[in-house]
Amino acid sequence: MSKKAKIAAGGVAAGIILLIWLPWWAALLIVLGVPAAAYLTLDSGQRRRLRRVTRKEIGH
Repeated sequence: MSKKAKIAAGGVAAGIILLIWLPWWAALLIVLGVPAAAYLTLDSGQRRRLRRVTRKEIGH
């Protein structure tokens, strides 16, 4: 399994555990809030680089 697949599988497992353990709205808030908070901690150069890499992977 590739590294990205392992990360995705871990995220799915964590999401399922959160849904069982917490109310659905709290789990959704955590699942959406953590990546958003991580993105906001990047400086402008890092955000620009991340957007450029993401566009290249999509094929633009």
